[in-house]
Amino acid sequence: MNGTAQNRVANAQNLASMPALPVAASVGQAPKLGAFASLRLHWPEYLMEASLLGAFMVSACVFGVLYGFPQSPVRQAISSDFLRGLLGGLSMGLTAIAIFYSPWGKQSGAHINPSVTLTFLRLDKIKFWDALFYIAAQFVGAVLGVLLVTQFLRPEVSHPAVRYVVTTPGPRGPWVAFAAEFIIATGMMSAVLYFSNHHRLAKHTGLFASMLVAAYITFEAPFSGMSMNPARSFGSALPSGIWDHFWIYLTAPLLGMLTASELYLWRKGRQAVKCCKLHHDNNKRCIFCGANGGFAS
Repeated sequence: MNGTAQNRVANAQNLASMPALPVAASVGQAPKLGAFASLRLHWPEYLMEASLLGAFMVSACVFGVLYGFPQSPVRQAISSDFLRGLLGGLSMGLTAIAIFYSPWGKQSGAHINPSVTLTFLRLDKIKFWDALFYIAAQFVGAVLGVLLVTQFLRPEVSHPAVRYVVTTPGPRGPWVAFAAEFIIATGMMSAVLYFSNHHRLAKHTGLFASMLVAAYITFEAPFSGMSMNPARSFGSALPSGIWDHFWIYLTAPLLGMLTASELYLWRKGRQAVKCCKLHHDNNKRCIFCGANGGFAS
């Protein structure tokens, strides 16, 4: 056997001995499941989504009381609205990090936002029934989170200075609030798509998204209340009965995120979108691309 042939045989043996790399399956390869099959197989992820957004709302209410309730020691010690807004942004940014990188966040993908879920449905990265159950779980979880805090802090969370942390337009009016919500939603989804599909930065997607949450609450909240999330706004509106310009929070976040997805598709193409988890590099099953036994029944 000559030297060239020996090299070919050696290379073939080396390739055969290399460990197989995980290949992310596309959502098109997912088994076709109806409503009941999806619920039977994927109910843990739906429950996780409800719980994670519920936890976010608990945190929002607690920090809303801490920084906004007039009798709160923190509120009395810090007179500056900006500083309290900054503290609120940092607090909710840290909450978002805890959610995104929690075991449940790693498994469900931590959408915790119907606009995020619907955008990934548009991108063909989540099946219809999974998207529908995710959205239902998000709305239910948001309401239950606020109701839980109300059981323990009703006078504080219902105070006019806190108002169940509802999202309503600021002094500049509803159209400025609509524009602000559209802009921040576009920015958030643009960041999620960029980082989650970057080969080196994907594992830091939750960190970058949390930084945006902190910045948005600090600087954008005076314009719209910083929702970016229809379920989050619904969770506060239902217990409080405050529905002022609620249409803004149903439409602007979704339009902004869909716009970001269209811009990403135009620049990168559909194949550039790998999956719809914010944190995918883990050992949790993925019901969207099938990683780690996600398609196993």
